[in-house]
Amino acid sequence: MGVDLEADSMFHYQEKVCLVQIATPRACFLVDPLQIGGLSSLRPFFANPDIRKVFHGSDYDIRCLYKDFSIEVKNLFDTQLACRFLGMQFTGLDAVLNLFYNIRLEKKFQKKDWSQRPLPEEMLAYASQDAVYLNALSKKLEDRLIEKGRLDWFLQECDIQSLVRTPAANGDPRFLKFKGAGKLGRRSLAVLESLLEFRDSVSQKIDRPLYQVIHNHVLLKLAIEKPRDMNHLKGLEVLSLKQLNRYGQQVLNAIHAAMELDPSLLPLYPRSHEPVPEPKISARIAVLKKWRESTAAYLEIEPGLLCNNALITAISQKNPQNIEALYDIEGIKPWQVQAAGNQIIAVLRDSSEIPVEQSR
Repeated sequence: MGVDLEADSMFHYQEKVCLVQIATPRACFLVDPLQIGGLSSLRPFFANPDIRKVFHGSDYDIRCLYKDFSIEVKNLFDTQLACRFLGMQFTGLDAVLNLFYNIRLEKKFQKKDWSQRPLPEEMLAYASQDAVYLNALSKKLEDRLIEKGRLDWFLQECDIQSLVRTPAANGDPRFLKFKGAGKLGRRSLAVLESLLEFRDSVSQKIDRPLYQVIHNHVLLKLAIEKPRDMNHLKGLEVLSLKQLNRYGQQVLNAIHAAMELDPSLLPLYPRSHEPVPEPKISARIAVLKKWRESTAAYLEIEPGLLCNNALITAISQKNPQNIEALYDIEGIKPWQVQAAGNQIIAVLRDSSEIPVEQSR
């Protein structure tokens, strides 16, 4: 059955699933968790391994269903993932449906507030459109995967995809997830963390997304400039008049608090000091990447899907000499061993005969 969902991440501090669409070949059912108080009644459906659940780009949906309702999805068929295994250049649902069925999806409600009630009829009609095509599309893609001998690879990857979860809060500084924080000095980092805490508290209080309070690029500018007073803050011209009136003094208070921190208490951005790989390991990495590019081109799939950089490094470090040892590599998937295991072993054996200087 085709499955899609709508959430309200663009309108609220804590996003939530607002609508779930489940389509059979003949009908589409819209389930409103806000009206019925959850989706506990659907847990058996999603957990039933005998019922195929067809999503397109399921990562976000799988995470949301588990986070909001503790729903686990068994027998997942991700049509976007199928497109990647088929080597398709464009994998967005609109592009795929246009390719196969000459259908263009209406997107005008994509950024609407799905938590509003009642939902207009035209939004309900829009909500069903993505799901209704998924059953037929999955069958077409499945046939192509079978033709290419990649159905088993794909299904293994779907099983892995069905286990993705939203990481739990662990008390780490907020700046660790902030783009650009790694380039800041310790005092600026303290100012940024203080501003992030302030923004988070405001966002939670007014129930709005973080970006609707103050954008990230503004916080970064403030962390670098560290305005001392209102005139200085106004002179930076990064906050609107409305933001200055509403948050100006609170912003200054957050900056002042960070500026008064004792130097010994200033945060330090963690740096990974991984040792430089030994020449032999670097040589293996180089030849494996070269092999990956040529093999991915032959198979007409993304190089990173065939074997990402982290896995190449892990293989190069362990240097397995047989298939059994390859299975022991952390992060490797059975389909990758089945698809390319013998080639990887052969490349590693050949690389041992190449002078290190030549492989660079």
